[in-house]
Amino acid sequence: MTLTAFVLVFLAFQGDIAVDKLPAEARQTLALIRASGPFPYAQDGKAFGNREKQLPARPRGYYREYTVKTPAARDRGARRIVTGANGEYYYTDDHYRTFRRILE
Repeated sequence: MTLTAFVLVFLAFQGDIAVDKLPAEARQTLALIRASGPFPYAQDGKAFGNREKQLPARPRGYYREYTVKTPAARDRGARRIVTGANGEYYYTDDHYRTFRRILE
């Protein structure tokens, strides 16, 4: 099995999540992404390196990350939405350990 095939199997195991099942803060972040901002954090929209290799391998700069506000967190928290250049969206609530593909 190739690494790409393994990653796709892993993602399938993590599952998908419908937009309406996302936390309210994630839905708000998704709306900001679709509107091209403005974003509350300077890091929002920066390239996501996929160093954890949890998403399909793509060229550098393919993925972008956005912070999902975490209630009561004093920093950016662990929640993010990562977007792909082809319009795909992924949600993580554990700081990149696992991802779920967001279904529109």
